[in-house]
Amino acid sequence: MSASGRCAALILAAASLADGAAVRAAQPVGHADHALGRVDFPVSCSQPAQVQFNHAVALLHHMTYPQARAAFEAVAATDPHCAMAQWGIAASLFYPLWPTRPGPADLARGWAAVQRAEALDAPTERERLFISTAEAFFRDPASADYWLRIRRWAEASRRLYESAPQDPEAGAFYALALLATAPADKVSRANADRAAAILLRIYERNPDHPGAMHYLVHANDMPGREHELLDVTRRYARLAPRNPHALHMPTHIFTRLGDWDGVIGGNLRAADAALEHPAGEHGEFVWDEFPHAIEYLVYAYLQQGADDEAARQWQRLSATAHLEPTFKTAFHLSSIPARVALERHAWSEAAALVPRVPATLDWERYPWPEAITQFARGLGAAHLRQFDEARRAGERLAQLERTTRESGEELFAQGIHVLVLELNAWTAYAAGQPASGIALMREAAELEASTPKHAVTPGPTLPAHELLGDLYLDMGRPSDALSAYRRAMELYPRRFNSLLGAARAARALGDATQARGHYAQLLEVAAHGTRQGALEEARDFVARR
Repeated sequence: MSASGRCAALILAAASLADGAAVRAAQPVGHADHALGRVDFPVSCSQPAQVQFNHAVALLHHMTYPQARAAFEAVAATDPHCAMAQWGIAASLFYPLWPTRPGPADLARGWAAVQRAEALDAPTERERLFISTAEAFFRDPASADYWLRIRRWAEASRRLYESAPQDPEAGAFYALALLATAPADKVSRANADRAAAILLRIYERNPDHPGAMHYLVHANDMPGREHELLDVTRRYARLAPRNPHALHMPTHIFTRLGDWDGVIGGNLRAADAALEHPAGEHGEFVWDEFPHAIEYLVYAYLQQGADDEAARQWQRLSATAHLEPTFKTAFHLSSIPARVALERHAWSEAAALVPRVPATLDWERYPWPEAITQFARGLGAAHLRQFDEARRAGERLAQLERTTRESGEELFAQGIHVLVLELNAWTAYAAGQPASGIALMREAAELEASTPKHAVTPGPTLPAHELLGDLYLDMGRPSDALSAYRRAMELYPRRFNSLLGAARAARALGDATQARGHYAQLLEVAAHGTRQGALEEARDFVARR
């Protein structure tokens, strides 16, 4: 038989195997007596190893990466001839939707696992195609081009999926690849829509498939899709009651909807669960899912005006030792104190923030997190009219943006550029250049609205349209301010400061009905808030009318 004929025959065999696997009932799997969903991923390994393998894949779909890696290593120990165990080890070493980038040691380790998998000569073409997806990512381990690796992995995942479109695992991982390769420079639904169509077919056949549910939530974490499939989002929140990321991920959608009670409830559980899952080769670190959950908690409490609760969560994180030294940890340690100061308009606190804390983190690898601290410092300084400090912060921001672009991280760089524009806008306005300030803030608002939100963050440090509204209101242009606040609330609903700003703008326009509506909604959102000055203002206005 010719090489091409042999390849076609093997692909047909792989498709047949996938069809057979799909009609069997997926098996429930768990972790430490807690459910994880149902996975049936047949591989050419011993039966004990097969059971362990399904468990490991479920952890991988939940993005519980350190635990998934340990589980795949257990598969390899049970059956040293199981090539797919090595695929799993490699697949657990890169995180397609997260900001963490594998360092040289992980790249070398992943490449070694791929080589072991290939040396074991998996007996089916389906398994060899899965292994080829990991090979595509880890090939040339000395290269630092992360996005080239992601594109190669996505292309290999496409070939795998097209060889066996009924295989739920091939479909789930290809959908993940589509989400990971969505455009970084514009908001676009195309990849999310295509991924969702694939995932819905998997979900319909297995409504407890962890990957189908999890990746559908990611697909819906974008403007225009956040209201879709809320039943799946809520089902995923219940699927794995002690898995940190499964508990946290639905709160991305709750954040987009302004469901602050949902965000708080999910992340209180996620934070506690994260402490049960240590990270590092020897469990020496607190997993970075813990600070991830804490930032979402802080964000939600701040929108409810529950500043004391937000401060308590920040203190909880600050008192936690041995945090995993990753991008996510660096981001949250920078972003949370910036939010706590900026959301309260505590400009002196913002101006006093210190970048690159703690010094134990390798901050050269994390320019975007540092940029958030620099932005908060600069915005605080601009409000205090400390112009030299504001300009120094702006210069550092521009430098961090250049560094980020040079590294190929376009989405991170675009986020930093929004911060540059916002800071320059307020610095110009404070220095007596209102026209320049407005032009820069409008540019920032347009750019932010067209920029995808990265999954690491619940939202912009401060929404640009909200900042634009603040600028117009301070200039005595309430009509323009109200329009800006309305746009901010379309993008980020039920935010405390947007509601307050809209109420004040309507009040300045003499529109008591609209002002009362915004104040009333603010009191509903912040029913248990402690930000008394603004809340007393709202109560007084509503009571008098």
